[in-house]
Amino acid sequence: MDLELAGHGVLVTGASGGIGSATVRAFAAEGARVGVHYHRNREAAESLAAEIGGVALQADLRKEGDADALVPAAVAALGRLDACVANAGVWPREEVCVADLVLSRWAATIEANLTATFLTARAWLRHVREAGGGSLVMVASTAGVFGEAGHADYAAAKAGIAYGLLRSLKNEAVRGAPGARVNAVAPGWTVSSMTRGSLDEATVERVTATMPLRKVATTDDVARAIVWLSSPAAAGHVTGELITVAGGMEGRLLWP
Repeated sequence: MDLELAGHGVLVTGASGGIGSATVRAFAAEGARVGVHYHRNREAAESLAAEIGGVALQADLRKEGDADALVPAAVAALGRLDACVANAGVWPREEVCVADLVLSRWAATIEANLTATFLTARAWLRHVREAGGGSLVMVASTAGVFGEAGHADYAAAKAGIAYGLLRSLKNEAVRGAPGARVNAVAPGWTVSSMTRGSLDEATVERVTATMPLRKVATTDDVARAIVWLSSPAAAGHVTGELITVAGGMEGRLLWP
C-alpha cells in the first residue's frame, strides 16, 4: 500500500534516540524528507540527517522560545511540514517511590515529557492554521496507561499526553484546520538507548508476563505504527486514537 508520504515534510523530535531514529528512517524509506530534531546529541543527529538526506535541527523543547522556533525552522528547511512526531522525552532510570520522590525530580520529569510535548503541539497547531491540515503523533507510554511503580512522575507525564492532551487536541486541531489529525502511540518495554542496561533476562521475563505476544518491542515496531498514523492514505480518517505497541499488554498476569 502506498502511504502517500513521498515528498512530505516530517519533523521528528528526540530523533537521535532509539525510537526517534527508527522513526526517521521509516519516514525516509517512504520518500519523506525529515527534520531530525536533537537537544544535545548533535553528532548523532547530523549523521542520521546525512544518512537519509534530511536536516538536523537543534532545540531545547523545555524552553518556550526554542519550541516556538522549531516548527518554523522545520518548514523553512524542508519547504513544507505535513507531519510532526512529538517523541522527545526522558525516562528516569532510578526507581523512587512517591513517598521519597523529591519535587525537583517530579518537576524535571514533567517538564521533559509533558511540557515539551505541549510546547511542540502548540507550535504545530499554529502551523496547521496556516497550512490547512497535517498530522501530529505524540509518543506516550504504557506507563501512562497502567502506571509504573517507582516511576510515578514519568507515568503521570505520559498519562497527560495519552489522555488529557490527545483528547483535547484532536478536537481543537480541526477548529483551525479541518482535516488536521492528532493521534498517539504508547510503547511498552522497547529495546532502545533509553532502556539499555535495564532489560536483563529476569526483567524481560517479568515485564512480558502480561503480554500474549511475549516479547519486548523493537524500535521499528513503534516506528511503523507512527508512520501508519501519519499517513493520509492509511489513516486519513483516524484521529484521537491511542495505539498501544506492547504485545497486547494488560493489567493482569497471563504467564507464571
